[in-house]
Amino acid sequence: MNSSYRKWSVIRQSLVLAVAAVALALASGAAWSMGSRVPVVGTPVEDFELVDLSGTTQRLSQYRGKIVLLNFWATWCKPCTIEMPAMQASFNKLQDIGFVVLAINELEDEVKVRAHVTQNGHTFPVLMDRDNKVANQFGVFGLPVSVFVDPQGVIREYIKGGLLTEQMISDVVARIQKQEPVKAALLR
Repeated sequence: MNSSYRKWSVIRQSLVLAVAAVALALASGAAWSMGSRVPVVGTPVEDFELVDLSGTTQRLSQYRGKIVLLNFWATWCKPCTIEMPAMQASFNKLQDIGFVVLAINELEDEVKVRAHVTQNGHTFPVLMDRDNKVANQFGVFGLPVSVFVDPQGVIREYIKGGLLTEQMISDVVARIQKQEPVKAALLR
């Protein structure tokens, strides 16, 4: 009985240590998570850097002076792929006025993403968020999520879910150009 008691005591101590380690990791933010915080509309955007499909490192700050649509997506996300033609059409129409689309793919294989982009003829930059760090930075939980950033680097709209249309993108870009007051986060 004595050896059995010691065995269970060791097991119990190991379990307590394991639970404590997990709790510490969660408290420190070291554990993988999605959507740690939604950025506040009307506040400056935090810079980030990701690699695009050509292997070039892109920083959000290099697009200062332009209206930027950050779109978080994945190939398996049907609403994401449905709204991408509207993003492409808007990019084609509005890039001359300083509109940029940065499509940020979450956690997918580059070969799969490249095949999707090629098949659908997307020409806007596609950035690979391989460790989900940028998605976490922008509070992404569920896809798609779109964030509009004005030329001064301020978040102007945060749209979770819903489908972007050409008209919706055009309307948001027009409001940003007119410097209308920022809107609260939209949940569609």
